[in-house]
Amino acid sequence: MSTRVRGTMHTNYRADALDQAASDFLELRPRLFGIAYRMLGSVAEAEDVLQEVWVRWQNTDRAGVEHPQAFLSLVTTRLSINVAQSARARRESYVGPWLPEPVDTGNDPALGAERGEALELAFLLLLERLSPTERAAYVLREAFVYPYPDIAEILGVSAVNARQLVSRARRRLTAERREPVDRSEHRRLLRVFLDAAQTGNVAALEELFAADVVSSSDGGGVRRAARVPLVGPLRVARFYAALVPRNWSEADLSWVEANSRPGVLIRHSRTKVALLTIDASPQGIHRVMWIGNPHKLGAYEPSLRSA
Repeated sequence: MSTRVRGTMHTNYRADALDQAASDFLELRPRLFGIAYRMLGSVAEAEDVLQEVWVRWQNTDRAGVEHPQAFLSLVTTRLSINVAQSARARRESYVGPWLPEPVDTGNDPALGAERGEALELAFLLLLERLSPTERAAYVLREAFVYPYPDIAEILGVSAVNARQLVSRARRRLTAERREPVDRSEHRRLLRVFLDAAQTGNVAALEELFAADVVSSSDGGGVRRAARVPLVGPLRVARFYAALVPRNWSEADLSWVEANSRPGVLIRHSRTKVALLTIDASPQGIHRVMWIGNPHKLGAYEPSLRSA
């Protein structure tokens, strides 16, 4: 066999192997993104993690990898834990309240195909209170139903410790998580909130709110927003009753889906856009979330990605 033929066969083998690697990665990519996004609450950070996972997958001796999903899930989770640890310090210096970056599950239903609770914006905010390892264990188990032995291998702990991590995370979240309303009630409450805010009706707004209601506005230092969360029914009601009639009268409002829940996109111009959504229980609205940071709204307005 000539050197040229051997060289061609080797080149073809490498090309075929890389094609297979790409095929395996692309097939698993939605799940890998789902893990990283739920771990980080940031599309940009999740995409960075997946880029690094792809590089490592290319450079891995894949012939020795019996189960690509197990390997890629392990790498994705461990990289996400590392990013989550450094993200905590960055968020301490964030300008104003930090809220998770929303994903448009209306445009891409696969994002919410797994168990939906761990995708909701308010729940992602709760997950921030867990340690990165607890968060990883909880996400793998509750959102993606990984068996405990698999979680143990991914996290480098014993199966007993994996169960303890999930149990501890579940207890902490259950203690703080209210019973959520269904989608139709969520949409109704958000619509009533908008109607009351647009007419400046303080009493109607106050009636909607739970006793512990919090309003968080995320402008990221790029858009004007309240620098501290507003707490309490009357204070939050007065804020929106004053803000909305004065500033949203010329805005276009359109219903969208944000993290498997109804939301409203408020558009003043090509670059002045905000997303409004709520978290609610049978007791009323517990959190109003207003995201104006354009770097977090690329899923809804591609023009904002470079704004």
